[in-house]
Amino acid sequence: MKPTSPAGKRTGTYLRLCGAAAAALLLATGTAPAASAAPAPRPSVREAYVSLRGADAPGPAAEDRIRVLKAGSPRARQVLVLEPGQFAAAGSLAPVARQLAARLPDTEVWAVDRREQNLADLDGFRLPPDRAAEHYLGGHYRSRSPQSAPYVGEWGLAVELADLRRVVLAARDGGRRQVVLGGHSWGGTIALAYAGWDFDGRPGHRDLSGLLLIDAGVHDAFAGEGITYRLTAEQADARRARIEGGEVFDEALNMGRTETYAILMQLAGGYATAAPDRPSELAAHLPAWLRPPAGTGVTNAGLVEWLYATHPMVPDISVNPDFTPPAALARALAAPEPALYQWYWPSRLTLDLEAADAFADTDVARRLGLRLRHTREIDVPLYSFQTGLTHGTVNASARWLVGQSRITSATYAENEAMTHLDPLFASPGRNAFVDTAVPFLAGLGRR
Repeated sequence: MKPTSPAGKRTGTYLRLCGAAAAALLLATGTAPAASAAPAPRPSVREAYVSLRGADAPGPAAEDRIRVLKAGSPRARQVLVLEPGQFAAAGSLAPVARQLAARLPDTEVWAVDRREQNLADLDGFRLPPDRAAEHYLGGHYRSRSPQSAPYVGEWGLAVELADLRRVVLAARDGGRRQVVLGGHSWGGTIALAYAGWDFDGRPGHRDLSGLLLIDAGVHDAFAGEGITYRLTAEQADARRARIEGGEVFDEALNMGRTETYAILMQLAGGYATAAPDRPSELAAHLPAWLRPPAGTGVTNAGLVEWLYATHPMVPDISVNPDFTPPAALARALAAPEPALYQWYWPSRLTLDLEAADAFADTDVARRLGLRLRHTREIDVPLYSFQTGLTHGTVNASARWLVGQSRITSATYAENEAMTHLDPLFASPGRNAFVDTAVPFLAGLGRR
């Protein structure tokens, strides 16, 4: 069916994929496009992990760097720039970037590692798992405290978007290539903020040919999960005062140290990849509420399955084995660089993204210095994919965005059986996001 609007000017495509295999892709005509079929095996795509100069920002000049994982041909006419979600780094997007690039030879996919990842000490993950565990669990790595990096308290949305603009302009290559900007979860929120941002008088959406949201959005996109943001000026001021007082890192995943969770997950992936059938020694190092019960004899591979499939910590951090084999997730977790997790997430970025959820130039947004002045002017095609995490509010928020902007073409896709992480790690031929994003991206390339 097609979405409607009071103005009657908007067109859209609605794609719904149902069942564990996500085999039934129906358009309004009732026919399934070729893109929904399971793809044939593809050759590996070209990859490069490169460093770009970031914007000038508080802190040492050496940390004014962002890195990008590039998948696909550098001669492609279109670049899809993807932002990872909260606490996630470019490695979380690597598997899906490869899938998209393999099926879209004229699209190169760039996964962004934000400047925060400069703070992580990842060198030890190049060691075999046992030695890596000794290195990290023994505390032989560089840990960053709020006292050692107080400037992170100023790394909010303005800094993130200034960095992202460097990436987008590099991808545009002087206007010789068109850029689609997107992201997963809060990475999609960052992408939308870019589109509505004022860059010294130039709206961000003018740099773009499309927007792509992977279980992401604004304006109560996560309400179906029970998450809404109603930030008042008083709350924003109080939280900014705490950040200025030293609470520079978001501690939502803190397990003794800010970075401990990310380290444990990367070690779990390394063990499961190198010795999947060996009894897990790492399980004993997990917090008691997270580890498998004593005596279960869990293997290294079984630990990853326990953490992400059978007993996930929260629904956001889980996979459905019908789509994502735990072994595939383990390989992504194990990558030394780019890593799957970001060690340090700025509290100021959390604050700013909560304020940006209204997606308007509100009093709170202005109070925080957010330049969301062009949200109603966005006029590029939109793609939105939702999983079962939010029970429909992701695509509802995308429709809201279409209704309050100048977007005239929108594609909405969903698979309620998929988890929040499945679009990033699901196997080729079982990834409903890839199957529906490919025709959207291919269509933009023909514009």
